[in-house]
Amino acid sequence: MNLTAAAPRTSPTTPLLGVERSVTGRCWRQRPGDDRIAQTLSQRLSVPDIVGRVLAARGVGIEDGETFLNPSLKLAMPDPSHLRDMDRAAARLADAIAAGEAVAVFGDYDVDGATSSALLQRYFRAVGADLTVYIPDRRKEGYGPNLEALLRLRQQGIRVVVTVDCGIAAFAALAGAAEAGLDVIVVDHHQAEPRLPTAQAVVNPNRLDDDSGQGQLAAVGVAYLLVVALNRELRRRGRFAQAGEPDLLQWLDLVALGTVCDVVPLTGLNRVLVAQGLKVVAQRRNVGLAALADRAQAETRPGAFHLGFLFGPRLNAGGRVGRSELGARLLATEDAAEARAIAEKLEDFNLERRAIEAAILEQAVERVEADDLGRGPLLFLADEGWHQGVIGIVASRLKDRYRRPALVFAVEDDIAKGSGRSLPGLDLGALVTAAKQQDLLINGGGHAMAAGLTVAAERLPELQAFLTQRAGELVAERPLAHDLSVDGAIAVRAATRQLYDTLETAGPYGAGHPEPRFAIPSADIAKADVVGQKHVRAFLRGADGGRLKAIAFNAVDGALGRALLEGQGAGLHLAGHLRADDWQGRRGVQMVLEDAAQPVLTNTGN
Repeated sequence: MNLTAAAPRTSPTTPLLGVERSVTGRCWRQRPGDDRIAQTLSQRLSVPDIVGRVLAARGVGIEDGETFLNPSLKLAMPDPSHLRDMDRAAARLADAIAAGEAVAVFGDYDVDGATSSALLQRYFRAVGADLTVYIPDRRKEGYGPNLEALLRLRQQGIRVVVTVDCGIAAFAALAGAAEAGLDVIVVDHHQAEPRLPTAQAVVNPNRLDDDSGQGQLAAVGVAYLLVVALNRELRRRGRFAQAGEPDLLQWLDLVALGTVCDVVPLTGLNRVLVAQGLKVVAQRRNVGLAALADRAQAETRPGAFHLGFLFGPRLNAGGRVGRSELGARLLATEDAAEARAIAEKLEDFNLERRAIEAAILEQAVERVEADDLGRGPLLFLADEGWHQGVIGIVASRLKDRYRRPALVFAVEDDIAKGSGRSLPGLDLGALVTAAKQQDLLINGGGHAMAAGLTVAAERLPELQAFLTQRAGELVAERPLAHDLSVDGAIAVRAATRQLYDTLETAGPYGAGHPEPRFAIPSADIAKADVVGQKHVRAFLRGADGGRLKAIAFNAVDGALGRALLEGQGAGLHLAGHLRADDWQGRRGVQMVLEDAAQPVLTNTGN
């Protein structure tokens, strides 16, 4: 019996299980994939049919299955020299190390910036060189290099500055730094304009003239390629003749963390970097990450979920409501006691961040629903009382709640600093770049799914009109999806730990490589109750006799939570992800529910 084939496969245009409108208002669609390729992959790899379907739907070819399930960094690693200016950057840093010049890294205050900064600091330490790390204060200095900070570094004797996860749009600041005698190397991944900032080297796979094909990398991925290129250059110059080379693989934990938290596509090289990096995370060699895992009570083997939802928010909390430099310090330290102290501070900041975020989100939701703002192509909100450290999270929550791209601004001293989050199909970074080219912004940049921008408060209405018009034109050409993509239907009995473990070999999952989502048809809700303050737990029973534990997070006040609590003793179509359930040493599986629907009743006649 094929327990994974609980419902017939449907075409992408036919609602799966007939669900045209779920309790959350979505149409369930089968994720498109070639049935023949899926079947062949299943047979060749000796995996269940549903796993072959998952692989085919993610573009895995028949000949690629084995290497996809066993990702190799050796096979995936590109020559760093393929990136524009990479060799120039490596040569300048090698010169600085040889001459004992003072070098600093100027990093962004998010996880991508913190991991990039810590990576470079750890590498310099390993080759016997010093590196100063400078992380700007989010509220006082804003995003990216500022001339005042760069000049302070120059006065402290710094000769070379490497910007990481920022710098590609810092034209005035970097021009001033060059005049002051600083050699700046830009290491970034945000969308670039046709002109480039004044710098010794600009390493960014998203330069318009870069043909490396690595534009999906997070900044920490670009920084890792810089480390590889620099290590190669130092080797060529004989730096390691008397002492062994550092093991560059030891820092893949930082690369994995920054890559996942920056929500770049987990495809190609990114997926391999994260897959290998998770192995390093599990070894707990980085005392900062180990302290963070302990404080977050991450008891199971770390996965992309832990990096993105447990580690990332805590690291970000310092920059959002506390001290921006704490994340980079934690990831770079070798002192276990210092690591524990910083992890404790970040935990406190994270609790404070959550309280501030909840208050602002409540205000934003009230405003959206009172003004009926959710009907336009994007959400655009601003307020003088909002904390700029959490507006990015609020934008993300609004985007998820209303399934609209969202931009949220905190206004202070006539300046509005905003953060935006988007959905597939609307390139928010390109929209912000267009606004900047129209001279609507003081500063701004980003990528397809996220962007940051600064604008004079008096120009907010003008900016809103411009972005709304542009977004409306793009959505008219290509409507944003309001569907729920599902990989297939499975029976309750098929949701086993063995299936989960097999699916994990096709991970790690994230942006661009979505975690498999399954539908369970007509599952009987044997019991449902509220756990914690906002979660709904359910116990499912299938017609096949199978049983499965499930949970819907933060659902008690929403349509999904009501459907579960009111549906006890009845059958519901359910959709969600399988997750490990290793509580108290058990190796089980549970389903994290995202949606539900009433089974479609059909008249079979007499």
